[in-house]
Amino acid sequence: MEEKLKIFFCEDDENLGSLLREYLQAKGYITDLFPDGESGYRGFISGTYDICVLDVMMPRKDGFALAQDIRAINPDIPILFLTAKTMKEDILEGFKLGADDYMTKPFSMEELLLRIEAILRRVKGKKLKDVPFYKLGQFVFDTQKQTLTIGKKVTKLTTKESELLKLLCSHANEILERNYALKTIWVDDNYFNARSMDVYITKLRKLLKEDPDIEIINIHGKGYKLITLSAEELS
Repeated sequence: MEEKLKIFFCEDDENLGSLLREYLQAKGYITDLFPDGESGYRGFISGTYDICVLDVMMPRKDGFALAQDIRAINPDIPILFLTAKTMKEDILEGFKLGADDYMTKPFSMEELLLRIEAILRRVKGKKLKDVPFYKLGQFVFDTQKQTLTIGKKVTKLTTKESELLKLLCSHANEILERNYALKTIWVDDNYFNARSMDVYITKLRKLLKEDPDIEIINIHGKGYKLITLSAEELS
């Protein structure tokens, strides 16, 4: 049985906090709610969490200060800020502190859930084990040197090409969600990054066409799938 993920939630609006906690728990997430930054800090120290959802404007310790304390304890845990603030300076401050996302009130519970799930997918992607080589059909892909070799032909990949191919290899014969790939490699899934990824997919297709048993196909409305008879991890 898969272990449930645990959300650290700090919100001083009692009604909103209770409503969101009940919703997230109904969606399968263990959710601990704290009413202010000080109690939240004590709760974080004594617990283990997969993601933090922090209101910015809170008594005793605001969300930004709490985020700094949390980062000192766990620099890798993802943080999503909730706030009524819409000023550019406040948003930038949140991202400078290492925020993974930022939502301004009011927002829908469904959007919050989608944002949390997107962050957790990205984090999972970043924690994929570091595979030095992939045997991809007739190719050998060196993820560290960023080279793709078939026979005696060695092609040097760009960093983005290498990161994208590595992500495709880790999802070989499975759907690689478009937004997940964008957020993992480009951080932002905006239009320009999406167009850039399309260009890199085209380049990878051209490189891989020397092996007729390998193909990158589009899955309409979802993403891509690397079709291959073999994608072995080599140490």
